[in-house]
Amino acid sequence: MVPQAQPYDERLTAPRSWWLIAAGIGVGGGVMLLPLGLLAMLCGLVAATALASVCVSAYGGVRVRVVAGSLVAGDARIPLSALGTAEALDAEEAIAWRRHKADTRAHMVLRSYVPTAVRIEVTDPEDPTPYIYVSTRHPENLVAALRSAREATPS
Repeated sequence: MVPQAQPYDERLTAPRSWWLIAAGIGVGGGVMLLPLGLLAMLCGLVAATALASVCVSAYGGVRVRVVAGSLVAGDARIPLSALGTAEALDAEEAIAWRRHKADTRAHMVLRSYVPTAVRIEVTDPEDPTPYIYVSTRHPENLVAALRSAREATPS
């Protein structure tokens, strides 16, 4: 019997403070257009808020999933067969791998507002990427899901 893979699906979203900043940008857009009249102010408020919100959502809305024998992190879809061991990083280790331990060839799905991460070796000899760094709020769960999916995938 083939073991069942442990599902993993996480959406990294921007912190609440970023949404407050987007609202502040909207207010600023409205205030700038206030001398042109009330209607112009309302249009500026709505347009600036909408634009700032789209920017926050686009940057902050990253999904990390383990599906169909692949790790999907942002725009990257990497087959599990090309990945080696995964290591859960606590906040201190994650900062070290973002700074002085970082390799410029690594693929990083980095969100600075998420303190923990997972570092996964790339074992594909054709790929020059040494590892993948993925910000995640639940690093142990992601490591377990990768291990479980690798065991469930027939060789």
